[in-house]
Amino acid sequence: MQPVTGPATPAVRRPFYLSLYFMVLVAIVSGGLIGHLWPDVGVSLKPLGDAFIKLVKMVIAPVIFLTIVTGITGMRDIGKVGRVAAKAFGYFLVFSTLALIVGLVTANVIQPGRGLNIDPATLNAGAVSQYSAAAHETTIQGFLTGIIPDTLVSAFTTGNILQVLFVSILFGIALTLTGDVGKPVVTFLESVSAAVFRLVAIVMKAAPIGAFGAFAFTIGAYGISTVANLAMLIGTFYLTAIVFVVGVLGLVAIANGFNILKLIRYLKEELLLVLGTSSSEAALPSLIDKMERAGASKSVVGLVVPTGYSFNLDGTNIYMTMAALFIAQALNIDLSLQDQILLLLVAMISSKGAAGITGAGFITLAATLAVVPSVPIAGMALILGIDRFMSECRALTNFIGNAVATIVVARWEGELDRDALKLALDSGSPPLAASPDPAAGPGDDAVLADD
Repeated sequence: MQPVTGPATPAVRRPFYLSLYFMVLVAIVSGGLIGHLWPDVGVSLKPLGDAFIKLVKMVIAPVIFLTIVTGITGMRDIGKVGRVAAKAFGYFLVFSTLALIVGLVTANVIQPGRGLNIDPATLNAGAVSQYSAAAHETTIQGFLTGIIPDTLVSAFTTGNILQVLFVSILFGIALTLTGDVGKPVVTFLESVSAAVFRLVAIVMKAAPIGAFGAFAFTIGAYGISTVANLAMLIGTFYLTAIVFVVGVLGLVAIANGFNILKLIRYLKEELLLVLGTSSSEAALPSLIDKMERAGASKSVVGLVVPTGYSFNLDGTNIYMTMAALFIAQALNIDLSLQDQILLLLVAMISSKGAAGITGAGFITLAATLAVVPSVPIAGMALILGIDRFMSECRALTNFIGNAVATIVVARWEGELDRDALKLALDSGSPPLAASPDPAAGPGDDAVLADD
């Protein structure tokens, strides 16, 4: 999908009740009611959510590969690839660290776990054994070598985003270096890209069904009453995430010439989908499409969005430090300043490489506590029951953070069409290309432009 470079017009609006935004919203509310009133029925609907996530994961690898390869070949300057990557990683490092600090400071000020006075001997270590086992398998060496796939093709069969990213960048650079010889391949890949994004549009039609099944399962399996038991922690986490998005990322948006609230409105369909499925991966293909249509160049979008899904996890970082301090406070463990600094440093490392999938934040928290002996991993049993509800907030914050990062890096590179961005954010809908496919119906040209 090419970025908007010429005159653009807002997508043709359909009646609100036919919009994907409205249908997903109705699906979430309906799923929540069924899960609450008939928990067994809600739990039985889990396959609907799982099937939709599998549908999306089916297209993620080709979307990333085609977007990155065609984006890099469009640069025609290998040095520019390194420059964009360096700026993106610099941004990720600064704001990921800032998110960790925000979570740490908030937990120290509000102290959501203070007063619970839980005896560590009463904790059920077996309840989190699977997460602690996975955490022990997560090492820096294993993470780095895990980026390299066993074969060129296996990267696309395992579903590992970092492996797909690695292969895509190498192939894009190699194709660029071939010069004119590689042009027929680039043309072919651009044609395949158009077909794949149309496939994404078809898959997204099932989003309301997936959100309905996933949310019905969440409420049916965990129950709203679970939230009440640890409402202080959940409320603190959600409030902190909102302050980070509106305050910190809001200031970043102002400094770069756009409004964070308008960006959130522009991405409302995707955010509802993330809320319903508790996974930011469910909206990854659509985010790539919408960022291009909002004026960010294909090359920048292709590099920043996939890497951000593993290295720019603002919500996960806030959660990690806040949850760790909550456990310590609940167990009456006083962490010294040195302990908290160690916790921060370890979290900076362990948070990298956690793909934007459900449950990754819990595993990285286990990996962090495994290195910080002051807080027992068994303490994670205290928050196991509400992790699913916190996972939704993590995914939403991660998603918004990556959208902001894409626009900022595109602006730094001079690869941002400001007119297209203003049109998209003011209208709340992705602009249509100047010359859309005549065969496409209204709103079909964009992945989710049916609002």
